[in-house]
Amino acid sequence: MRRAEVARRSVDRARFVATIIAKTLEPVPSHGGEHMDRRQFGKLVAGAGATAAAASEATDASSQPAAMQRMMPAAASDILNLPAELRPILEQVYPRFSDAEYKRRHDALARVMESAGVDHLLVVSAQNVGNATRWVTSWPGTTEALLVFRPGEQMTMFVEYYNHVPLARLLARGVDVRWGEEKGVVKLGEELARRGARRLGVIGPLSGSKWKALEGKLELTSLDGEYIKLRIDKSDEEISWLRVGAVLSDAGMAALIAGTRPGMTEHDLGNMIERAYVGLGGAHVIHFIGTTPMQAPEVCVPRQFTSRRRIAAGDFVFCELSAAWWDYSGQVLRGFTVEAEPTQLYRDLHATAVAAFDSITKAIRPGVHARELIEASAVIEKNGFTTYDDLVHGYGGGYFAPILGSKSRPAGHPPTLTLKENMCMVVQPNVITRDEKAGVQFGELVRVTRTGFESLHRTPHGMFKAGQTI
Repeated sequence: MRRAEVARRSVDRARFVATIIAKTLEPVPSHGGEHMDRRQFGKLVAGAGATAAAASEATDASSQPAAMQRMMPAAASDILNLPAELRPILEQVYPRFSDAEYKRRHDALARVMESAGVDHLLVVSAQNVGNATRWVTSWPGTTEALLVFRPGEQMTMFVEYYNHVPLARLLARGVDVRWGEEKGVVKLGEELARRGARRLGVIGPLSGSKWKALEGKLELTSLDGEYIKLRIDKSDEEISWLRVGAVLSDAGMAALIAGTRPGMTEHDLGNMIERAYVGLGGAHVIHFIGTTPMQAPEVCVPRQFTSRRRIAAGDFVFCELSAAWWDYSGQVLRGFTVEAEPTQLYRDLHATAVAAFDSITKAIRPGVHARELIEASAVIEKNGFTTYDDLVHGYGGGYFAPILGSKSRPAGHPPTLTLKENMCMVVQPNVITRDEKAGVQFGELVRVTRTGFESLHRTPHGMFKAGQTI
């Protein structure tokens, strides 16, 4: 790529982040003529959201504010500086894998069915829980989806609600999509009887009452464990989608670090993060945020929900962040100080977390038993610290094995997994003081390669300062 093109994309990306920050920080006039601060929700969301939308989709430049017009020429792929091979993934109207990838998945399910001795497979998602219907058909499932799968036959899927059927038919190509009529298990039973099903494998959250309704007519077998094994091993296409999710996550982290200012609430931080990727097609997964004064810390692990606590000079802020591209998300964890140098305690915590990350990732390669990753983290205890969050976990379509705790805070189950190429894991040492008052968390999503590991993220390593551009 020519240097001029690289420079142009960097400017586009910097303008995008700067505009998000500016929209978040600008004062908002109240009805009485005085200025309200950036926490007026409506203006905050409308302004920042419109900016992101303008960046991702140029429609009628003449009708847009001047600040937006300057951003119009940059597509989402340019703003994110995606390499050429990833751009077609992001630029789809609705995301979909190749036909060859879906065939790979269907063939894998057929082998699972044969091994389990079932003649049909029921794939379930309900109330946005369960992602197997998306993996098999590209339909996320929403309220309810009951998918009947049998190798060599057209799939049938009963969907709720009625207004979800048109989009389900568009996304789930080649599937006979029908309305469940709010009695999906009845319609499902009729379809299985028509097909002559006798032994039914089940993947996904089939409720107890529906399980019993089917159990009276069929022999049911749960295949959730087998499905999880299929998801642990990633294809090359899935790795590419995870790369896009990682870039979107990095955009959120860059916006957080660059935009955090004293006086903002944690809610403001979460909003600023999401504005960095939602307008580009990304989806929110998590942004766990911890904020605490370094001189009197009281938060040792990022919290799952933001609060109205205001950021102050001397704070330490750390975040576990995942943004997704259609169920394929990255995960990046970093920390930074606010208008202050890190205290010696936070320097020591961060140095220990980085040392643990480096030691763990150096141990990653095919054939390594997961327990060796725990042994590689011994620097944490050596330096007088412990952990709260999991040290390592499998990732990409779920929270998978190996789920590892540290030597001083073991996980709930002993490690049994041996690493294989293309497995993906988040290495995330959350190093804390033993009194659980102070902590940092550092890490990111990595892939097991043939000879070691590869990070899927671009966010630089280090402890940053609020307002810093990374």
